[in-house]
Amino acid sequence: MIRLLDPETIGQIAAGEVVERPLSVVKELVENALDAGAGRIAVRVRGGGLVEIEVADDGVGIAPDDLPLALRRHATSKLADASGLTRVDTLGFRGEGLASIAAVGKLTIVSRTASADVATAIDAHADQVGELRPLAGPPGTRVVVRDLFGNVPVRREYLRSPSAESARISSWLATLALAYPQVGFSLEHDGRTVFTFAPGDDLAPRLRHVFGQGSTTMVALRTEDARGIVSGWVSSPGDERGDRRSQILFVNGRLLRSTLVSGAWSAAYRTFAMVGRHPYGVLYLQIPPSEVDPNVHPTKSDVRLRHGDRVVSVVKDAIGGALRRGAAARLERAISFAPPSSEAGSTPIEWAESFVPSETTSETNAKTLRVLAQVDRTFILATDGDAVVLIDQHAAHERIVFEQLAANAHAHVSAEPLLIPYTFEVRSEEADRLDGTLEALAAGGLHVERFGERAYRVTATPARLVHAGRSRPFDVADFVECLDDDARGLDADQRVWASLACHSVVRAGDKLEYPEMTALVERLQRCENPMHCPHGRPTIVRLEADRIARLFKRV
Repeated sequence: MIRLLDPETIGQIAAGEVVERPLSVVKELVENALDAGAGRIAVRVRGGGLVEIEVADDGVGIAPDDLPLALRRHATSKLADASGLTRVDTLGFRGEGLASIAAVGKLTIVSRTASADVATAIDAHADQVGELRPLAGPPGTRVVVRDLFGNVPVRREYLRSPSAESARISSWLATLALAYPQVGFSLEHDGRTVFTFAPGDDLAPRLRHVFGQGSTTMVALRTEDARGIVSGWVSSPGDERGDRRSQILFVNGRLLRSTLVSGAWSAAYRTFAMVGRHPYGVLYLQIPPSEVDPNVHPTKSDVRLRHGDRVVSVVKDAIGGALRRGAAARLERAISFAPPSSEAGSTPIEWAESFVPSETTSETNAKTLRVLAQVDRTFILATDGDAVVLIDQHAAHERIVFEQLAANAHAHVSAEPLLIPYTFEVRSEEADRLDGTLEALAAGGLHVERFGERAYRVTATPARLVHAGRSRPFDVADFVECLDDDARGLDADQRVWASLACHSVVRAGDKLEYPEMTALVERLQRCENPMHCPHGRPTIVRLEADRIARLFKRV
């Protein structure tokens, strides 16, 4: 027999979709405050939110006549009719948040508009709504929720400890604050202040609270075109984390799951981050509301984009551009160049003018990098007088050759034919893998063709794959063995070029002469990403004088 459910049961079913835990309540109330134009929002929590949650703001307030209506399901001031769903520009719009909270907790709203002399209060619990009563209070709205899930005890059994629930609230609120620097936020738990963010343009305290000390080296980005506006802060290459949880995304001010553009993060950081490590940061997307559908999840934690691929593309380009500009700036900070001194005992090399920073144009004051020696036949040691610079010879050369191969492919540069083709054999299981790379190898300049069942021959090699006047023999066996190596965010052709570069350059243990070292460093600075090899390992490390002093316990 089909029955019509009573209002209390309907309310608890609907609340189960919207109110999952104390954080759900805080989210609904804080987003309402932001939609109300609040300049300051104070959140107070007791017992992890199960005992009491209070959210107070200084927004426009709710008129007394509207208070009972605000507690009814699907009553809202943010949406007039169905056509409004195509251009939602507020955080809330369904009008079910307050009713759902009242269904599983004891709710009190105290609100006052700017034109009212006193505030008005109203209570609600389950399907019962109390009478309006006057109460002293400042302009704005204060909502108090007590005894959350008191009438649904089974829900409490699935919650974590009060401290864990409080930590969820703290993390979410601090993250949300990143998108609203003009709003002051504060959080208090069991009478203890967790954080206070003053309103203003300075995001540094909020970034530091969310991301830790890594925020001091984050890279700023901003780009604007017909596809939308992308801005934000992303982690500096070399400072990654073990998962994607710190990849934060806002779309039109709405905090969403980062999976929406996770592919863009990976693609943009290709060759900038180590395999198995993930960048972090916060991205702000501004897209026309007509191109965003937020009505796809009860908690509004996800959206659909009309032109999702286009948005992912602009995000990838914005992050990638910021990282490349940051790499160039880091290179300039890390090393500056001038001809080696006469006592170095070698022939002077022609140097690029861009190696001398603009602030040191005077010949007498210019800081010059001098290549000193090779350390352990692996690292190039140099100094500019202020710091020690170490360059990984293999990683640096690998980056140079990788970009040369990519340039060869894009420019369709002719390969260099071999007078006598080089013939080699592979195992049967390796033949299939090698066959799948022949086109990419040819695009980069290495022409390999079948010469029997498991035999191949190299008929031409990539142009310009030389280092300081000498060629490095291509290690075919190692290349074939490492065709399955992973390189973050690289496409199929680029993975082949990365492996080809890795196995055709100088290695750790190879002795380099002074001209070879200086030529390698000079070529490195022309690369698009001179700070990392194609697999994400750093190429250059700079040890400042103060760090060296700490090693000697001088500071």
